[in-house]
Amino acid sequence: MTQPQTSSARPSFIANSAFFLFLILLTAANLRSPITATGPVLADICATFGLSASAAGLLNFIPLILFAAIAPLASWCGNKTGLEKSLWVAVCLITLGSVVRVMPYASGLWAGTVILSTGIAAANVLLPPLIKRDFKLHTTKYIGLYASTMAITASLASGIAAPLQHTSGFGWRLSLGIWIVPALIATVAWLPLLKNTQPRELSRQQAAPGRLKSPWKSMLGWQVSLFMALQSMVFYTLIDWFTPYASSHGISQESAGWMLFVYQAVAIVANLVCMTALKKYRDQRGISFIASLAIFTGLAGLLIFPALPLLWLVIAGLGAGASMVICLSLFNLRATDHRQAAALSGMAQCVGYGVAALGPLVFGMLHEVSHSWTVPLIVLTAVNALQLVIAPLAGRAKHIG
Repeated sequence: MTQPQTSSARPSFIANSAFFLFLILLTAANLRSPITATGPVLADICATFGLSASAAGLLNFIPLILFAAIAPLASWCGNKTGLEKSLWVAVCLITLGSVVRVMPYASGLWAGTVILSTGIAAANVLLPPLIKRDFKLHTTKYIGLYASTMAITASLASGIAAPLQHTSGFGWRLSLGIWIVPALIATVAWLPLLKNTQPRELSRQQAAPGRLKSPWKSMLGWQVSLFMALQSMVFYTLIDWFTPYASSHGISQESAGWMLFVYQAVAIVANLVCMTALKKYRDQRGISFIASLAIFTGLAGLLIFPALPLLWLVIAGLGAGASMVICLSLFNLRATDHRQAAALSGMAQCVGYGVAALGPLVFGMLHEVSHSWTVPLIVLTAVNALQLVIAPLAGRAKHIG
């Protein structure tokens, strides 16, 4: 079995690449499912606590805006205190937040959402540079499997949330609470990696040749960040607004829910295909453009031929899945070392999720003002057209410096 490129200070059973891959995939399983499980049971949550529609919208807004706000801090903490320790704290926050939000009071719902979203935001930033640091020869493979796991668990969480709440008297709390289990397992599984990480991190940073350029001061850093922002905006806007759009075209809520399940599930196929393509080609301009074009085609189809929504969601989902793998890979491919990768990951996710958080909000406002779906879909399609321009720029085979 291939051994990772790590320090001998790490115990041999942890240095095994199979164990490391297990940890990555276990952590990835916690990075979307607690969020995507909320949507299908949101109406029941609102009924329990008497939440208004605006409050429900805020509950969906909190995770995305925290993904943006926490990203730079997570990057700094990872480089300062060690990636392993920072990741363990992130997983602990996900576990704690998942427990708190199913408690029988409204304050627990809000506090738990903030806590677990903070943990997810940090882990989002820290996993890619950890992979780059210890598995340079397998970066693309691990990133692809990591993205696929997120897609699988996210779609699974969406699909089982509503049926699960009817299996016991716990209702929606069971739909959300079941995701405490993988978070708790991950918290325990990371513990062995906390030994002897600080000396290794400090020695690596001290040995680094010179000061690397900040991605915030690099045009390439902004191009990668905008690519992340534009693809994320479309993804989360469709997740939030497809059901009411479909209902206006005579599609039941249940059918629309399963279509969204398919939208997320096909991303798994795209993850694996894209992972293979990224390993073959040094330059990512072509694959980035094709992924962006698939999203554009799906949006244009929903706008022009709304009678075939499942077809357009499948096409857009393939593009979204490929785009996510490309984004995660670019954090490493455009960086010189793991410290710069952490900085780029923090920047791209700060900008990306900050912009993405505005997507569903603006889309809803445009729908309310225009009393139709045409105007917001035109604007969303135009935003994706900009991604077609940014994709080849971010995909150039070069480093930030």
